[in-house]
Amino acid sequence: MLNRFFNSQTKTITFAAFLLAVSALTSRFLGLVRDRLLAGHFGAGPDLDSYFAAFRIPDFIYSILIAGGIIVAFLPLFSEYFLKNEKEAWKFVNNVLNIFLFFLVLISLAIFLFAPALVKLITPGFSPQQLSLTTLLTRILFLSPILLGLSSIFSGVLQYFNRFLIYSLTPILYNLGIIFGILFIVPYSGILGVALGVILGAFSHLIIQIPSAISCGFKYQPIFNFQEPGIKKVFLLMAPRTFAVASFHINLIVITAIASTLATGSITIFNLAYNLQYLPLGIIGVSFATAAFPFLSRSWANQKNGEFVKVFSSTFRQTLYFIVPITFLIYLLRNQIVEIVLKQGEFSQQAAQLTAVSLGLFCLGIVALSLVPLLSRTFFSFQDTKTPTFIVLAVMTLNITLSFYFVWLLKSTNFLSNFFIKFFSLPAGQEIAILGLPLAWSIGAIFHFLLLVAFLYRRIGDFGIKEILNSFLKILTASILMTAGAFFTLQNISGAIFQTLIAGSLAGLIYLISTFFLKSPETELIKSSILKRFTKS
Repeated sequence: MLNRFFNSQTKTITFAAFLLAVSALTSRFLGLVRDRLLAGHFGAGPDLDSYFAAFRIPDFIYSILIAGGIIVAFLPLFSEYFLKNEKEAWKFVNNVLNIFLFFLVLISLAIFLFAPALVKLITPGFSPQQLSLTTLLTRILFLSPILLGLSSIFSGVLQYFNRFLIYSLTPILYNLGIIFGILFIVPYSGILGVALGVILGAFSHLIIQIPSAISCGFKYQPIFNFQEPGIKKVFLLMAPRTFAVASFHINLIVITAIASTLATGSITIFNLAYNLQYLPLGIIGVSFATAAFPFLSRSWANQKNGEFVKVFSSTFRQTLYFIVPITFLIYLLRNQIVEIVLKQGEFSQQAAQLTAVSLGLFCLGIVALSLVPLLSRTFFSFQDTKTPTFIVLAVMTLNITLSFYFVWLLKSTNFLSNFFIKFFSLPAGQEIAILGLPLAWSIGAIFHFLLLVAFLYRRIGDFGIKEILNSFLKILTASILMTAGAFFTLQNISGAIFQTLIAGSLAGLIYLISTFFLKSPETELIKSSILKRFTKS
């Protein structure tokens, strides 16, 4: 039975997508549980600041070499090899495995040696004790990119053979490893227990995929050949995507450096609010973009421009249909969300309040940022990776500039700081400079979206703008009505959980009824898709 579990294949794209969606939802939920436990155990204090800061360099290396590189390049090349010669395909897998293991270990050793200088560079405001702790955590966490790097290669193999069941469990196991560290190792070793939980999660991410890869035909071979054409292709395919991913993480590193000079807990507040705002973006924005990508690619390759525009416009509008009301609701219930997810143990009321305001400021850019994955993949579909990369570089520059400016502005008493204190009912005299970072992030997200739209229009002309605007106005109207209903409901209910459940449920009902009476085309489209699925079943 265990053998069947590890070797089960996903027969259809629909079921594969369903598995990945369930996996994403489960993983995000566990991520919220993880953050709640972290907030409860450590509060917005120096230990948690050190933990989040220690992630920056390992995350940067992982994203450049793996998330932005090997994951993008490996699967297409393995597919090409396997169609021609299975034996050569497995040689290619082993060669990639060994070469990337070599590079990851080499980089990890270098970072291990230079960690004190690098940590000091990205956290200039930390005390000597915090710098020492962050250095230690960084060194431990550098085992994670090695394990996840190897795991990503096995993930590519499993995806090729439609072993999506095992693959879908990997992010869940990763978060479970961290939660295990918080619950069972932290009581004995403090914040080091969380770092050890990360390593346990990364190890689980790797080890669960190996039996299934072996059943597909993988057998380890000590091949190490830099001259193989496939390896050269891997690095060529990695190059453009690497720049874009590097820019994103450089942005986060600079934000961490700025936050380290602010009040203790600022790094924690930013990261916890960022994780909360990423929840709808990851599930809705990324899911719709991923689903549309193959259709866009095929339509463009077959020169079916009408079909291309239809798919893009429909996906754009469906993303808006879900993300706009969710954004309104997150903003309205920001205090309740933070209280439910994070407010416990050592997490203070002041930290909760600043996290909720940060989440509210992130809401300004959620809609724009949720559409960026679709717009970027639209450029990828006609094999243009340069335009999105240049735009990301421009956005990074703007974001860093605005981060410095807004933080500087909010450190003193002026129109912006007074406005924030009054609008968000913050205590007078409270240090609120951290709020400049989510504000800068949201403005950067809007700028990112607008640039992609402008360049896409320049490239392909009208992409269904009239239909998109028509749908957006109906969605916006329904979202405002929904928010008004939820707001009045909140006035008559007490308790964060009851407020969220009752106001959220009523808001969803009002939104569905409003879009139905406004004859929003997305309502009918989603309804017909569900009916078709049940009819086929």
